[in-house]
Amino acid sequence: MLYSMTYVVENVDVSAKTLRFYEEQGILPNISRDEKGRRVYTQQQIDWISFIRCLKETGMPLSKIKDYKELYELGNNTFLQREEMLMQHKLEVQKKIDESFKHLEEINYKIAMYELQKEEVMNNPNYDFKCHGYLSPQDKIVQ
Repeated sequence: MLYSMTYVVENVDVSAKTLRFYEEQGILPNISRDEKGRRVYTQQQIDWISFIRCLKETGMPLSKIKDYKELYELGNNTFLQREEMLMQHKLEVQKKIDESFKHLEEINYKIAMYELQKEEVMNNPNYDFKCHGYLSPQDKIVQ
């Protein structure tokens, strides 16, 4: 079955402009056209578009996505290379998640400081509000 660009745009949450760009860049090759010259997509291409979006949203540059696609097209003899690319990307994503979690803990600490002092600050305009310092590794804010 073939799907229209409108279908892909509405169901994969990707813009027509992005689809055309992926095609121009060779990231989404071999797009067929219907009798009126409009792009049509196979289910396999739609799955690939979803995978591209996943990689892109996790920070993988389009150049690496294109490298991965080119390796994929070479067949199973590139299986280990593709696996390694994904493992490396996974490590990079995990590092970003860990950093974001650390930042989230710091924000939670600051919010807790606000909550602890809210009543005092609201009742006493001269209160010396304390919200300084950073969370040490042994300090955890329990939610």
